Amino acid sequence: MIYMVPAQRVYFLLISGIAIAPLLSLILGVPASIGLSILFDAVILGLMALDSGQVRGHRVQINRELPLRFSIGRDNPVVLRITSGQREAVIKIRDFHPPGFNVSTLELEAVVPPNSTQELTYTVYPTQRGEFPWGNLQVRQLGFWGLAWNDWQISQSLAVKVYPDLIGLRSLSIRLALQSSGSVRKARQLGTGTEFAELRNYRMGDDLRFIDWKATARRTYGNIGPLVRVLEPEQEQTLLILLDRGRLMTAKVRGLQRFDWGLNATLALALAGIHRGDRVGVGVFDSQIHTWIPPERGQQHLNQIIERLTPIQPVLLESDYLGAVTYLVQQQTRRALVVILTDLVDVTASTELLASLCQLAPRYLPFCVTLRDPQVDLLGNTFTEDVTNTYARAVALDLLAQRQVAFAQLKQKGVLVLDAPANQIADQLVERYLQLKARNQL
Repeated sequence: MIYMVPAQRVYFLLISGIAIAPLLSLILGVPASIGLSILFDAVILGLMALDSGQVRGHRVQINRELPLRFSIGRDNPVVLRITSGQREAVIKIRDFHPPGFNVSTLELEAVVPPNSTQELTYTVYPTQRGEFPWGNLQVRQLGFWGLAWNDWQISQSLAVKVYPDLIGLRSLSIRLALQSSGSVRKARQLGTGTEFAELRNYRMGDDLRFIDWKATARRTYGNIGPLVRVLEPEQEQTLLILLDRGRLMTAKVRGLQRFDWGLNATLALALAGIHRGDRVGVGVFDSQIHTWIPPERGQQHLNQIIERLTPIQPVLLESDYLGAVTYLVQQQTRRALVVILTDLVDVTASTELLASLCQLAPRYLPFCVTLRDPQVDLLGNTFTEDVTNTYARAVALDLLAQRQVAFAQLKQKGVLVLDAPANQIADQLVERYLQLKARNQL
């Protein structure tokens, strides 16, 4: 291991020795020689070693602070807290993050004043879920004379876990809480839903049908105006999510596998459902049911869903939609909103998916959610005169047209449909679910 690295100033002095040696010979009155140049360079190298050695007694202390859980497809902050000694510290740090993580910077630099603490922050962007080894910290600290870097490692190796998009879940949870508290006005629309929420003063534009005349008449103070009833969507319904992990979900979209986008959307929808008081169940399937989590309520149930779904990876198997739907019907006999997250290529290849979803209606409310590749949209909507790109555009347009035919057939059978870019699917799915709840469609 290298403990001493020459600074740029040393190379300049060593090269300068070629010119300085003749000057020294004139001053000392001795003939110029190669030996004098070597002696000068030896003195410089000795001072360099001494400069590096004195750093050892004044090395900085560095503590790394990592998130408890890393979120896939997000910039996760990593904080390095640096504490200096009695001298100013000029340092360079390289953190040995897990291979495959994209980082905002490979090397960090800082000048830390004496007896002080400074924080350096950079971000890592994981593209895979799972457990990964995180290595040590490689540190270089410049000597007091600026001749050498003292190089050493700080042992902080550990294993870290990458989860689905928990950062997005936290943001969604805050947004849902604001909506429930009335901070976001569109969270409660008068006349939507079936459950009574509260009485409030009449506002311009409110539906007159929802004025509570009895409550208004009971008022004993002032002529403030009528009271209106605020209704909320019915709660304690059942939401079942089927997540496909078959062959079509292994393709990468915007750096992540389509399954990871679907998993993020599944957790976001589960959070929204639990927050709205619904019983939420989740199934993951390929050629058979891989994981089944029966519907329950509460935050503890959401934590269980996260922990059980996080290790699951997609596989190169054809998905058995009919088998997944049959299993769900056996587990859930009462009416429920059934959301299937998958993808489809064309009508022919997705015949089984179409047949399975159509079997759910009208006893259940089936909802087909497909994760589109935005690159296909870009190819289809970009005009080109290049022959190769023209063929690619023709294929893209054909794929988009066949998707629309498949969706039209689903809608005719009473199946709800959402087709959105994979990187936008979570937000659009949650918004659609909230609309269904507000309209009491379930």
